[in-house]
Amino acid sequence: VVDAAKGIVVTNLHVIESALNSGGSVEIMLASGLNSRARLVGYDPENDIAVLKIAEPSRDLVALPFADSSKLEVGQQVYAIGNPFGLYRSLTSGIISSLDRTMKTSRGAKLKDLIQTDAAINPGNSGGPLLDSAGNLIGINTAIMSQSGSSAGVGFAVPINSIRRILPEIIETGKVSRPRMGWQLVDTDQGPMVLRV
Repeated sequence: VVDAAKGIVVTNLHVIESALNSGGSVEIMLASGLNSRARLVGYDPENDIAVLKIAEPSRDLVALPFADSSKLEVGQQVYAIGNPFGLYRSLTSGIISSLDRTMKTSRGAKLKDLIQTDAAINPGNSGGPLLDSAGNLIGINTAIMSQSGSSAGVGFAVPINSIRRILPEIIETGKVSRPRMGWQLVDTDQGPMVLRV
């Protein structure tokens, strides 16, 4: 939960994608045990992020405070919360193993600037928070690197600063617009020449 008053929740796109593709609705189980219907506000495939809005936000909702993920350091203690293998509200701990990692997802998308952690992240942890030792949100758990499909001590999270940068635009427009530029080069006697931008 990133905005308790408005009922705004951030998770991974791949967590809810099958429900959306099949026309199903999304339900969020809150810490109180209550299920709440939610609608998709928008998403960003380049960060594997989806933003949901709870239909009737409870007064008991509490938003996680954001940390500044640009100040993270390798070796810093972190905590991952999720539902690995359906085991609700599980907490694992570890350290930040590396920063600014890039990995390719099974769908072929390239995720950039990821936080790498050795906190056990398994199927079911996706979309859950990665917290610092003060309980501040530093990222959203998104992927693991594993030969077996279970945690091998190499997990990844999308940094909160990346999410914070795109969140207002997703809430307002449902997507993230990114400028793109390309060019076509041709080889000449004098070296490459830009034919078209």
